[in-house]
Amino acid sequence: MMWFWLSIIALLCWSGSDLFSKIGCRGNDKYAHLKMVIAVGAVMGLHALYEILVGGVVITWGVLLTYLPVSALYILSMTIGYVGLRYIELSISSPICNSSGALVAVLCLITGGIHAVSGWQLAAVALVCVGVVGLGVVEAHEDDALREARQSASNYRYSKSALALVLPIIYCLLDALGTFADSLVLRTLNEDSANVAYELTFLLCAIVCFVYVVMIKKDHLIPKQEGPKYLGAICETAGQFAYIYAIGDEEHVMLAAPIISAYCVASVIWSRIFLKEKLSKKHYAAIAAVIAGIVILGVFDA
Repeated sequence: MMWFWLSIIALLCWSGSDLFSKIGCRGNDKYAHLKMVIAVGAVMGLHALYEILVGGVVITWGVLLTYLPVSALYILSMTIGYVGLRYIELSISSPICNSSGALVAVLCLITGGIHAVSGWQLAAVALVCVGVVGLGVVEAHEDDALREARQSASNYRYSKSALALVLPIIYCLLDALGTFADSLVLRTLNEDSANVAYELTFLLCAIVCFVYVVMIKKDHLIPKQEGPKYLGAICETAGQFAYIYAIGDEEHVMLAAPIISAYCVASVIWSRIFLKEKLSKKHYAAIAAVIAGIVILGVFDA
């Protein structure tokens, strides 16, 4: 049952990361997405050092290289996701991005990654995936009048465009591949070492972004503007820590992935409360489907 609670923790932390990342990336700063990478990489780097020096986690070049393809998929997808937050509302972006859980479940089905899964659990996975995808569809085809009303309340204006929808879709594809690859690589790697390898790779990317933004482009890091980015980075790191253990349970990876991807449901709720993005009855119906699926997965865990 530990996989279930770790998945819930990852869900809550990553929804918080969504909210703070959105606050940190919106606006006219063309380097906001790279500054977000700097923030996440800095926090993850500190956590990696703690795990190595205090936790005694063993990390080698072999582990770093073995996990590098997974790290690359995750970091690239996240960077693209940060870019997308500049062009689209969180309540639209997050559901589309996190339809990746549905793709992971499909990949597991195709490759035979099912181990004693009951009919109830399969139905729950379908319910979660339908709810997540449905939420994205509702948002993408939302009435223009409702869109204008929501944007008026949040004081931000976005227009429908191909780029705004393509970026979250690219995130979804890359993240799904990363999650599926993760479940395979973790057959041979210790979860602690894999997580530290990912964090150190993110730290390296953060250093590269810092050199580019601050030293080459001579842009400034203003503390007031960077604050939300670091809150998002802390949530992201905590969520990653829970996620790596949840997904490391190979027997339940097909169940854990849809739960974790459903953090977009909480993100939509936070966007309504804190960003003043309004929801319709169709939104709440999709959210109810996802929550029902999560409860069923928890109750019928073998």
